Parts: sequence; structure tokens; C-alpha cells
Amino acid sequence: MVALMLSPVYILVNIYILRWLLKWMGACSGKLKTTWIRVTVVLIYSFFALAILIGFLLPQGQLRRIMKLIGNYWLGVTLYMVLTVILADIIRIILRHCRKINQEKLRSRKTFVIGGGVSILIITAVSIGGAINARYIRTTSYDVTVEKSGGELSDLNIVLVADLHLGYNIGCAHMEQMVEKINAQNPDLVVIAGDIFDNEYEALDDPDRLISIFQQIQSKYGVYACYGNHDIQEKILAGFTFHSDKKKESSLQMDELLEKSNITLLKDEYVLIDNSFYLYGRPDAERPNRGIEVRKTPQEITAQLDNEKPIIVIDHEPRELQELADAGVDLDLCGHTHDGQLFPANYTTKLMWENSYGYEKRGQMQNIVTSGVGLFGPNMRVGTIPEVCDIQVQFDGGAASAKE
Repeated sequence: MVALMLSPVYILVNIYILRWLLKWMGACSGKLKTTWIRVTVVLIYSFFALAILIGFLLPQGQLRRIMKLIGNYWLGVTLYMVLTVILADIIRIILRHCRKINQEKLRSRKTFVIGGGVSILIITAVSIGGAINARYIRTTSYDVTVEKSGGELSDLNIVLVADLHLGYNIGCAHMEQMVEKINAQNPDLVVIAGDIFDNEYEALDDPDRLISIFQQIQSKYGVYACYGNHDIQEKILAGFTFHSDKKKESSLQMDELLEKSNITLLKDEYVLIDNSFYLYGRPDAERPNRGIEVRKTPQEITAQLDNEKPIIVIDHEPRELQELADAGVDLDLCGHTHDGQLFPANYTTKLMWENSYGYEKRGQMQNIVTSGVGLFGPNMRVGTIPEVCDIQVQFDGGAASAKE
């Protein structure tokens, strides 16, 4: 519904950009003013601008996947076209009020052509750089100390990943790189903090191969996950979902893929690992998924646990940090924010979340939010990185013996 409401804005924005493009072309050369060239440019531009809608309307198949990919890239390009044009207009207005600037030269065709050329170069460089940046997963390391005994463990190596968003943007090649990065850390435990899927199971490029890739994760205590707000089965348009009176849930195929991949899904439940620490997986705050209407509160989580043992929570969205700290949770691992994914959103997310990215401490509880492995919507990352997080946990409560 939101996508439909915003569609007039999207149309007007693209008309505004197309108008400037045609005007700039005409200023570059009179030959570019010919009708057939202008019509060709309008048709090509319209194809890219409408790709996201065409992909949404097409039936499942390779053509739908191609159009979805084109549309997702175009959303990112459109963002930077808008930002660049707005910035150029602001600079032009400021310069027009500067007496030291030769106004005749400022308003000249040559200045307009140069300014437009620079803008196009900036848009192209940022878009290509963002698309390349999104494909290279980095490793971010954290060292934390938990002031409790880990039983027989003096330390624990956790690898945190989140926001895989498997679908039209992210597939087998990206997951192979992720698994390679995970295994390079020689983890004791791997946790996936939600948004494993990108709303449509049918969007997966090769489910059987994905299962094979996930099975290659090497972890002493296994791989555990919780679901996020996108781990549901529904169509999306330009990143927005549609209202439904029915409860939004994952498809059984999503659940089965995780089971076959040896990934244990924790649904508002815990496991006691090696009789040394608890791992609790919370349902998503917005969409708690199948079988859960209201998720347990932080106090309800820890009431059923031995608080003398370390308590580690995986939760998709970084919410209720203080409540979790007050309840006795030691380490809270999250995703969801993507660290904004695209500049300047990485600055606005800081206003929306208690901890939008990185490390935060609340009392004795420590919270880590990852920017995620995959991406959502525009197939780019600008000003942020895709990452796996290697978390070295030290238990400082009189561990019985050092880990072998």
C-alpha cells in the first residue's frame, strides 16, 4: 500500500530528472535535440524506471529475476541522481547570489554542460562503486568480556551474521563467500540474527545448492538462527509490503531449507550449550511468525534460566536493550538496520535505534549490531559494508579450565 501511495512521487522525480537530462543533451549538441534521439532516450529511461513494476507484475521465471535485478539497481541509481541534482541546484542558487561570481558565465551553456557532465560522472562513480562494494564481505572483530563463569569454558568464539536477504539480489555466490569468511574464523558458534530470506521463497536462485553451501559451515556448537521481519512469504514492491488481514508467516519451504541446512531455528526458546551458557532466540518484534502471537518479555526470558550462567540472546531488531540488561542478559546480538546501507541513511538510522550499528554497553549487558551480509532493495552499499562479525568472548567469572 505504501508503494502505491509513493508511486506519484517516484513518477514526478523521474520526470524531473529526465527533463534535466534532455535539456543537458540539447545543450551539449544541437544534433541531440532531434526527435528520434529524444524519443529513444525517453523510452530507454522509461524502461529502467519501470523495471521494478514490470518485475513485480511478471510471473515467476528468469525474465522476472532479470527485471527485478534491473529495478533494484535503478532504485539506488535514482537515489543518487536525486541527491546529485538537488545538490547541484543548491550550489547554483548559492552562486547566483554571490556577487564575486561572473553571472554571465554561471548562466552560460558551457557551464551548464560542464556541471551536468560532472553530475553524471558522480552518479556513475557512486553507483558502480556502491554495486561493487556490496559484493565484497568483510570481517569485523569484537572483543567482549562477560563477568560470569563459563563453566568449563574460559572463552568462546562467536561469528554473527544477519540480513542475508536471500532472493533476487543475493544468491549462492554471495553465500559461498560468506561461508568462507565464517569458516576462516574457526568459530565455536555461528548465529544468524534474522532476515535470512527476502520475502519470496521462489526468488531463491538455487535452493538445493544453497542448502549444500550452508552445510559447509564449520562450527563446534552448530548454527542457530532467529527469524526477522522479512522471513515471511509475500510479494514486495520497491521494498514495501501490502496489508493483509492474515498473519504474515514464513513458508514451510523456508523452514525446511533451514532444517536441511543444519541451521537450528530458535522460536522464543533457548538451548543450554555444553552446560556452560544459554543461547536464546527471540521472534521478530514486528512479525513474530508462526505459532507465536506475542513474544516473551526480557524478564520472562531470563526467569526460566539460571542467571549464574552466561545468557546470550539473538534478536533481529536492536530493541529493548535496557530491558534486556535489567533482566540479566549478558550479550545481545542483532541485525536489521544494515547500518543504513546507503549514504546518507547511515546517519539517519542513528536517530532511529538505541544502537544502529556496532558495539553498545548497557550496564553489564553488551549489544552488537551487524550491518549484515546481504542487502535490501537497491543492490548497492555506499558508506557501509557487508560483514560477518567475529566476536571473541572472554568469561571472567572463574572458569574451571581453559578451552582446549
